Amino acid sequence: MRFDILTLFPEMFAGPFSDSIIKKARENDIIDINLIDIRDYTTDKHNTADDYPYGGGAGMVLKVEPIYYALQDITNDFNQDSTNILLTPRGEQLDQTMVKELSAEKRLILICGHYEGVDERIRNNFVDKEVSIGDYVLTGGEIPAMVLVDAVARMLPDVLGDDESKKNDSFYNGILDYPHYTRPREFKGMSVPEILLSGNHQLIDRWRKKEALKRTYLVRPDLLKNTKLTEDQQELLREIKQEIEGVNDNE
Repeated sequence: MRFDILTLFPEMFAGPFSDSIIKKARENDIIDINLIDIRDYTTDKHNTADDYPYGGGAGMVLKVEPIYYALQDITNDFNQDSTNILLTPRGEQLDQTMVKELSAEKRLILICGHYEGVDERIRNNFVDKEVSIGDYVLTGGEIPAMVLVDAVARMLPDVLGDDESKKNDSFYNGILDYPHYTRPREFKGMSVPEILLSGNHQLIDRWRKKEALKRTYLVRPDLLKNTKLTEDQQELLREIKQEIEGVNDNE
């Protein structure tokens, strides 16, 4: 999968994309990340990528020309298929459903907004999707682009050491992940739940499913409203409600 990232600050990506899982995915040619400096496509000797907004007001706006010429160049005069994404606070909020959808694409072009935003002509004519990573404002779209690349890359085959592990990630199936423990068995009076040491994989699996549902019910109950639970999960959720609140849905 190919990611093209249009940015004013390509050096910001050096650390996040040069370590850990993303580094390995790049080395194994699973993903290709191409950083494009927007200033390389400016049309004046000062490499001006932004200007004052028409109509007045505070801040600066990213100019239409350099982004247009960058897109034209990397898509061979707009003749290559890609999904163009503008990272912006007003975009659709990134979630695991969107991540799965984007992981099916062959090429994503990410445009990192900055200052007061980008010239609206870019947004209206050359953007397929606007994406936000939350209801807050960052200095620019670089960090959201890093988040999106990391989240999408995890969904690709062979990026993780065990492809099954991502299926237990929080949000992958609409609920939070279950608790995890490793050695030592006891540390300063804090012990690992005995069931995880039992060797009974059927009971362990049930415990994990129940704990995942309990954590979701207590911390993010909103997720359960939009998640289609299996019959087993529904039964476990009834148990959880009975234990916590004394609520019996069968009454």
